[in-house]
Order: sequence, then C-alpha cells, then structure tokens
Amino acid sequence: MSNFQIVMPKLGESIQEGTITKWFVKEGDTIEEDDILFEVATDKVDSEIPSPVDGVMSKILFPENSLVAVGEILAVISIGGDESGKSEKSAEDSEATNIVDEETTSMNEPVEEKTPVKNSNEENSVENSRELSNRFYSPLVKTIAKQENISFDELESIAGSGANGRVQKNDILDYIKSKNSGKATAVVQKAETVAERKTIAPPPVSVGAGDQIIEMDRVRKLIADHMVMSKQVSPHVTSVVEADVTELVLWRNKNKGTFEKKYGEKITFMPVFIEAVAAAIAEFRLVNSSVDGDKIIMKKDINIGIAVAKPDGNLIVPVIKNTEQKNLVGIAKELNRLANAARNNKLAIEEIQGGTFTITNFGSFRNLIGTPIINQPQVAILATGSIEKKPAVLETPSGDVIAIRHKMFLSLSYDHRIIDGALGGAFLRKIADNLEQFDINRAV
Repeated sequence: MSNFQIVMPKLGESIQEGTITKWFVKEGDTIEEDDILFEVATDKVDSEIPSPVDGVMSKILFPENSLVAVGEILAVISIGGDESGKSEKSAEDSEATNIVDEETTSMNEPVEEKTPVKNSNEENSVENSRELSNRFYSPLVKTIAKQENISFDELESIAGSGANGRVQKNDILDYIKSKNSGKATAVVQKAETVAERKTIAPPPVSVGAGDQIIEMDRVRKLIADHMVMSKQVSPHVTSVVEADVTELVLWRNKNKGTFEKKYGEKITFMPVFIEAVAAAIAEFRLVNSSVDGDKIIMKKDINIGIAVAKPDGNLIVPVIKNTEQKNLVGIAKELNRLANAARNNKLAIEEIQGGTFTITNFGSFRNLIGTPIINQPQVAILATGSIEKKPAVLETPSGDVIAIRHKMFLSLSYDHRIIDGALGGAFLRKIADNLEQFDINRAV
C-alpha cells in the first residue's frame, strides 16, 4: 500500500493557519473520493474539505480544535497499489491532487512509519524547529536553511516579512546574501528589534467580586489577532471629510420603490458608496495596492470588500469582484446577494478572497465617524458615517443662505508606508466629490 498525505489547505492570500473544528471520519474508516474529511475554520470562513482520493484513513495527526499552519500534514490515507509502483494511476492521481503552494510542495512525500532517533546535535537543528519554536517555517525555508548550513538559532534571528513575522523564501535568501557580504549583523539587529516589539506583555488585569469573565469564541480570537497584526504591520493614518449627499438622498427617496419593482432588489446607499469608491480608485490606483517587503503590488482589478455583521456579532468581509466593471444595478444585486449569504453562513471561500479595498459602514449603528483598522494585506479602508440633516451655508447668485442639507462624514484609514497625506486626502476628497455630484435626475 502507498500513502497519501492530507495537508492544511491555503484558504486565502493572507491566511497562514486554520482551526480543525470537526473530523467527519476516524482512523480505519474507508473513504471515497469527495467524501468530507474535516471542517476547517479561519477568521474569514468555515469550510468543509473533501478527500481527493479513495482509501482508508490510516492516521489522524491533529485532533479537533487544533490550530494548524498552512501546509502542515493533517492526516494520512492509505490508497491502493504497492510501493513498487504497480498502481501507476493511483500514484499519478496522488501526485496531481496533492499539490499545494510553492512553500508546501516539499511536504508531499511518502510517510515512513518509524520514529526518528534524535541525538544531541539534532535537538537544535532546523528540522526540529516545530518543537523548538512558536514560529512556523515552511519546508522550502527549512530546506534552504539546511543547504546553507544555517542553524536553528540563526533562523530564529531572521526578521520575517510574512504574516505574524513568518520567514518567507525572500527573507532567508536576503539573509544569506547579507551574511555572505558580511552584513548579517544588521539583519540580526533588525530581527531582535522586531522580536522585542512582539514580546511586549499586556498589563495585568484584576478581577473583582461580581465581575463576569467571558471567554472569546474562536472567531473573535482570530479577529483580535488579525487586528493587532494590522496595527503592527501598517502605520495607520486617518483622514476625515464631510460630504453633502442631499441630491443622493432625494434621488433614493424618489426612486427606491421604482428600483425594487424594476429590478427586484432594494437599493440602499451602500451601492452608491461602492460606485463612488470604485471611480475614485480608478483615478488613484496606488490606493488599490498591497505591500510585499520593499515592493508595492498595485492591483489591476478593483475588488471591494464590504464588512457585514453576522448574527453572532462577528464580522465577515465578502468581496465584489471587478467592481469598476459593474453599473449601479449590478453592484446592488451582488451586494445584496453577498450580504444575505454572509448572514446565513453560506459564503463560498472565493467570495471572501481577493479584496483590494474595504468599506465599513459605521452609519448602520447611527455613528458619525469611525477610525477603521486596515484589512491586511490591503493599504486603505473607508468608513461611512450616519447621514444627518444639518443647517448649512449655501452660496447662491443672490448671496449666502442657510438651508437644511443631508450630510455625512467619510473617514479613510491608510497605510502611511506608501500613502502620504496628500494622496490619502486627495483620494478621500474625490470620493466625497463623486457623492456630492450625484445626478438627482439619474435614470433608474
């Protein structure tokens, strides 16, 4: 018999780990292709993972509620054929279906049913980093370290540019290059500075009589970690403008009934906000970017994520893909579909991936202004406030007058590594201008 390894799948571009919430099989069970093996949860979505092969569940390496890094081996399935290669089709199928991303492909090797014997020199080796460190090292990184005779302590000193300080291929290659040129000391000092920043302990919290202690649920813990990581990665700056959206409010009040009757969809203000943002991004493309080390990845597509509150109180961000290619009706339809799926836990993995910019609506809770945290690896996020009637000074041909206008605050948090105040301010002003110049006579 030959073995097929099941690894933790990569469920999103910024996701580096997942929690096994449930196993649907146990050791010894006979499995057919596409049978559901386990459920994995991330801060984005819960997913059921099917088996890519037929066989028998030989070994389960992680129990339920385990937090496992992407690419780690979760289980082993015994499949038909022998080790001499009599079942070539099974072997080919295994090879084809057991491919993961670049940094995890080296994990797909036959499992040897024996326990390695460690000696004193091996205990601090790179191969045993999983037992010695809280950091996750991909097989590719560990292979490079071994080939270049980099010790475990040396590997630990390298500053990682990946999520949660993860050492990526470019990090270790840059370290090797610096080391060979006699400049590794600066890299180590930088790593020590990063390590010191990460090990800052929170202040102690006292618990008094009558205080209630509430355990965070799994999703809330993941959201908390993601938010802390975002603040550590990106220097946040927030700019605020006030927009006069009177024309937009009057247009919606006049046309919402007609819109729903014609298209079968309710029209809220959010589709118009999304349309205005997409138009502004088309003019200020740098806002539609991600940062990878010292490189700026400017995205071609404008994929706008909308923060949606779920019934359990947690948030999820479904993504409207290629927003700039959709008209207002198309945006409204897609927004309503995704929001309903999010509230009913029916979102597919691809519907929460690939976002390049995020909007969160503080106005839903009658809040005027918010200072949102950037949704990594994006570089900006917009918060929309509540629309309120206010007295305002208007300029007219016969002089200034005071009139009642509908106004709202827009606040933009952006990554100051690549977006300075001039760009952030101009982009936010453009969004406000797009809303203020909304055509009250626009056809439905």
